[in-house]
Amino acid sequence: MNKHAIVIGGGIIGLATCFEFQEAGFDVTLIDPDPISGATHHAGGMLAPTAEVQYQQQELVPLMKESARIYPSLIERVSQYTSLPTGYRTDGTLLIGADRADGSHLVDLIKYLHVEDLPVDVLTTRQARAAEPALSPRISKVVSIDGDHQVSPRLFARALFDAVIHRGAEHIQDQVTAINGYDPCLTVSMRNGERVASKSIVVLAAGLGAATIPGWFEGSNPLKLRPVYGDIVRVRVPEQLNPLVTKVVRGFVEDRPVYIIPRDDGTLAIGATSREDQPHPRTGAVYTLLRDATRLVPGIEETEFIEATCGARPGTPDDLPYVGWAGSNLIVSTGYFRHGILLAALGANAVVRMSQGREVPASLSACDPFRHKN
Repeated sequence: MNKHAIVIGGGIIGLATCFEFQEAGFDVTLIDPDPISGATHHAGGMLAPTAEVQYQQQELVPLMKESARIYPSLIERVSQYTSLPTGYRTDGTLLIGADRADGSHLVDLIKYLHVEDLPVDVLTTRQARAAEPALSPRISKVVSIDGDHQVSPRLFARALFDAVIHRGAEHIQDQVTAINGYDPCLTVSMRNGERVASKSIVVLAAGLGAATIPGWFEGSNPLKLRPVYGDIVRVRVPEQLNPLVTKVVRGFVEDRPVYIIPRDDGTLAIGATSREDQPHPRTGAVYTLLRDATRLVPGIEETEFIEATCGARPGTPDDLPYVGWAGSNLIVSTGYFRHGILLAALGANAVVRMSQGREVPASLSACDPFRHKN
């Protein structure tokens, strides 16, 4: 088989996959009418295997830890092929309980993190405010996580796109309508043409769009994807207050999660909502995010409002991604839900290793694309 890959989807997963194929010596074709316009555009970008852990999602933990481990290498290698910034920061995370009840929630979470062998450091509120003076004096409990990093998803995705194009990737600005034919004689059909892919590896990394592309499966689509919407607010810190915070601040305010992400350009991203209806920024959700963020960092009241957006993340019934072979030359890589930015390094690396017949982490066995097929 010729070393050529067709990647369908130009979000963070597809772009990272293109880059890793090029690293492995493949020629690459990217098909997407408007790269970086989906969930990646609205993501927070926290590379936080510890802070992102949720109860009863043990199968996600090894995936997140492995992807966080290899992420610095991805950042370093991408930066060799583009001068664009990635927004990569290694300042760490503070987990905060706003009041006593939220502090109790944090105590339970700390116990769970220890069980999962995820290290954290408990700080006094005085120590936390010495490190981040803008924190409210009313906070109850603080945990520091030095191993959590972040990227700015829009910046990193643009850097990835710039790198893969400058390395010679072909970009077809079209929408895939079907993957037709008999395995392995596949044809990728688009609105304005088609591409015969019998001698190529085809990667379906189209996020939610993967659920609407027919032809590659028999019967009903095995990918049970659903949109999970999340609001994200961006504000600008006044020059005299910048930087307001240097670490990512993740907190619980009356048991509601909220995160505050500092960017290199003097802005903050604020988010943490999750719902499965109304694909537009919800006024009440934006109000709650700003109120809760201000409860943790009062200086946010002095910032300049920039925008509120809402993105649709591709969720699966068990919140695990779909990653694996769907034919002799077709690989599925989608359904990354809330962890698409973090898992991009692992997902891209694993897809290329699969295409070469190389070993992938055993934890990916839980991500079989056909596990929810009726």
